[in-house]
Amino acid sequence: METRPLGDTGQESTVLTFGAIALDFLDQAEADEMTEAVLDRGVNHVDVAPQYGTAEVKLAPTLADRRDEVFLGCKTLERSYEGAWEKLEASLDRLGVDHIDLYQFHAVTESSEIDAITADDGALAAYREAQEEGLVDHISLTSHGSPDVIREAVERIPDLETAMFPVNATVAAKEGPDHEFPALARELSERGMGVLAIKTFAKRPWPDDLPEGERPYNTWYEPYDDPADLRRCLRFTLAQEGVTTLTNAGDPRLVDDILAAAAEFEPMDEEEQAAMVDERRSDESPVPTVDI
Repeated sequence: METRPLGDTGQESTVLTFGAIALDFLDQAEADEMTEAVLDRGVNHVDVAPQYGTAEVKLAPTLADRRDEVFLGCKTLERSYEGAWEKLEASLDRLGVDHIDLYQFHAVTESSEIDAITADDGALAAYREAQEEGLVDHISLTSHGSPDVIREAVERIPDLETAMFPVNATVAAKEGPDHEFPALARELSERGMGVLAIKTFAKRPWPDDLPEGERPYNTWYEPYDDPADLRRCLRFTLAQEGVTTLTNAGDPRLVDDILAAAAEFEPMDEEEQAAMVDERRSDESPVPTVDI
């Protein structure tokens, strides 16, 4: 599988990052089988979080055997010093590892959160101490909010080495500052930051009148599910300047087809990108919504 530099971190990440939230919907044996299959296909970057239910625990057995093959990303919603330390230590314990390669401020969407993170008793102080102790290698953030909030965070937190946010053709088709994510990817890449894309496979928000229990997929948004559509989605996002890698949709039933798309990845030219954007001009944007 193709790899790309993750900014200036020194990491060469595969174009697909395994979003381990998919493991939460499987029993342990199934989770082991999926994680082994993902790594066997060449994926070397894995992303997980405490918010993903049982995913950390279910990832642990494979990590115990194949930790040296994995660039491991984790994250926390905690903004305080004590809260961040508590969550980090809990994640290390559940994952059964002695360090996390990429630790991320999860779902930063408001300037007030940046204030809290950078305060004297904020999470940034905990992240920096964890780096000094060798528990964390690189610091990052994830967001589904305004690109301007991400820009503010990058200016105020010079420690940030990567960022994770939505990049897809529907977003690219929208005008206005709230959808400038493709431009943001270019900007951050020029600063030496790695960009991890989410919502690559998002089709639209789930209808408001469709109860969560009746949704056909365990995803925050309605996903594309046809293999041909999944390939196009992946190719478009990876064609955007600055994007290093992207995460799979969260439902385990979509993982195999997305793996195949990543393994067979071929670049998308500008003409095909433009046509895809035009197709989605009238589509409802899946952003902003819940961050994954």
